[in-house]
Amino acid sequence: MSKTRKSREATPSNRKAPEDVPQFFRITVEVDDLDKAVSFYTTLLGVVGHKQAGSRCYFNCGPVTVSVLDVARSHQPHSVPKALYFTVKDLETAFQRAKRLGCLSQEDVHDAEGGGIVVRPWGERSFYVEDPWKNPLCFVEEGTVYSGE
Repeated sequence: MSKTRKSREATPSNRKAPEDVPQFFRITVEVDDLDKAVSFYTTLLGVVGHKQAGSRCYFNCGPVTVSVLDVARSHQPHSVPKALYFTVKDLETAFQRAKRLGCLSQEDVHDAEGGGIVVRPWGERSFYVEDPWKNPLCFVEEGTVYSGE
């Protein structure tokens, strides 16, 4: 088999999709003050969380639940490795909530203000924030999400 043909067969578009595709349904964000985190995330997300056993609170965000977990008794919170991405219908309203919380990102994203509403080079209209535990989050306007396809 030629090298060219082999590399073509390995591309995602040429592979058959599995019948049982794993579905991402929950991510845990570590914090050291659950009450403060519940207040912060309730305001930022505009949804009410549901406290759970085990020092955690679940925020239902569409098909994915954000689980806020208080780890203060065992260790310092670890931030998530990269930003959590949320789609919203009304980006300006989400932006105003983040602005009131004073959590807009101070970092640049592709040479543009991360904490400002910007159309990114890949076409998404978005802004970035950072929670008090250094977890990066991004809010993207529904209809502008780039899926990589």
